[in-house]
Amino acid sequence: MTDGAGLPRGVDPNKASVARMYDAMLGGEHNFAIDREAVAAFTAIEPQVRTLARANRAFLGRAVRFLVDSGVRQFIDLGSGIPTQGNVHEVAQAAAPGARVVYVDNDPVAVAHSAALLADNPDAEILDADIRRPADVLASAPVRKLIDFDQPVAVLMITILHFITPEDDPAGIVAAFRDALPAGSWLALTHATNEERPGTAAAVGQLYRSRASSPVTPRSREEILGLFDGFDLVEPGLVHLPLWRPGPDDEIPDNPSEYWVYAGVGRKSS
Repeated sequence: MTDGAGLPRGVDPNKASVARMYDAMLGGEHNFAIDREAVAAFTAIEPQVRTLARANRAFLGRAVRFLVDSGVRQFIDLGSGIPTQGNVHEVAQAAAPGARVVYVDNDPVAVAHSAALLADNPDAEILDADIRRPADVLASAPVRKLIDFDQPVAVLMITILHFITPEDDPAGIVAAFRDALPAGSWLALTHATNEERPGTAAAVGQLYRSRASSPVTPRSREEILGLFDGFDLVEPGLVHLPLWRPGPDDEIPDNPSEYWVYAGVGRKSS
């Protein structure tokens, strides 16, 4: 992506964006020099930051396939980011043609590229909205059009809640979406932790605050587990990214805690 002219409204090419940084970590092209510089700074602190990003993306694919196998045919992907390979609609619709997906993001670049990607897909749309206002998301036209709340829905919160500050009440945000879902619906999330490597987590958090438009708040396993209130975790529970139902081709590290992100999937029972 060329920095400068022709950018969507609201884009500041001089401030790193979480969505564009994640795109850069995954080897995408929809990012600016400032984003790549920020990723380089993070890599100096945490050399496997790109490996973490790929592991997170791999979890997303495994989770979506699991949810489709469990009968889910509609998804709300919160903080969906810039489209890259293995998007939710691609994975879900490959396994179940007609599966419906609403992506939600408020990054202008993510929204613009998602809209272009989904222009010819009647079963997937992008919503420009802030997940900190669940009522706006749930009342939006794309959600009303594509999501049937009389049937199970999967809400995906993949590496988004650690960008929600304590003041914005991440547990309250999850609860608002949970309460709108029928029984038999699902929550899948990943979240950075500050337990095993607190020094790394603190340094990364400080860099995000200084370079990116969104601060980061890593949380303890207990705090992350609390976000699943009202959901029953499926096996193997809340675990480090590579340990959640790895496939035969997925690499399992000798020390999974080096992947300082927890992952889990839970089902709403009532």
